[in-house]
Amino acid sequence: MTILDKIVKDKRKEVDLRKGLIPITQLEQSVLFERETISLANKLRHSDSGIIAEHKRRSPSKSVINQNLNVQDVAKGYEDAGVCGMSVLTDGKYFGGSLDDLLLAKASCNLPLLRKEFIIDEYQLLEAKAYGADVILLIAAILSREEIKQFSEFAKSLNLDVLLEVHNEEELHKSVMSSLDMLGVNNRNLKTFDVNLETSKTLSELIPNDFVKVSESGISNIEAIQELKPYGYQGFLIGENFMKTDNAGESAKQFIKSLL
Repeated sequence: MTILDKIVKDKRKEVDLRKGLIPITQLEQSVLFERETISLANKLRHSDSGIIAEHKRRSPSKSVINQNLNVQDVAKGYEDAGVCGMSVLTDGKYFGGSLDDLLLAKASCNLPLLRKEFIIDEYQLLEAKAYGADVILLIAAILSREEIKQFSEFAKSLNLDVLLEVHNEEELHKSVMSSLDMLGVNNRNLKTFDVNLETSKTLSELIPNDFVKVSESGISNIEAIQELKPYGYQGFLIGENFMKTDNAGESAKQFIKSLL
């Protein structure tokens, strides 16, 4: 069983548990549920940097990244730095995140927020809306084409942007549909955890131009971004680079300054 299989198996149990604790009607009555969402896709289309910066405490591949930074400071720092959006890990068991991180980020900045999560149930999309997300992530590796269609259409009905993540050509072919806003190419091989920017370059030609192209994983310097821009990428998800430092916002600011 791969780490991804394990995460999904645990996620199914977790979602069943949460459904029993918080009914859908309660999520729909949340103060944030009726708010207007901010489109990350639009921001990326009109941005010079295209940076989506992440709040991430740990990961299965890197164990602890940074447990000391609080979400509010990170969110404010990212906004001051001029990033396009913020990705917030909400998985607890493997990444040390929570839905409360999303709430705190929403209260601290006006950036479009991506709920970075392993989505396997529509219930999680209602949670995302109720806790302040503007964008949801769907991972092609764990979903069938029917599920991608179902979840992306439901997300659009909630006015949430959809970022679909692929790792290879096979996943890309089953995933392309009009209910997506952004197509993200993850440069990390899920089996070996090796990272290779060539993945983004190869798949770029197969992604229709209607979608905002986002490159994820392994982007730790401005050279990587300069290398990928000619391939049509407008978004760059930076997960660990800023979080490894004592001041994520400041390091994002310096990064963007050097990039522009």
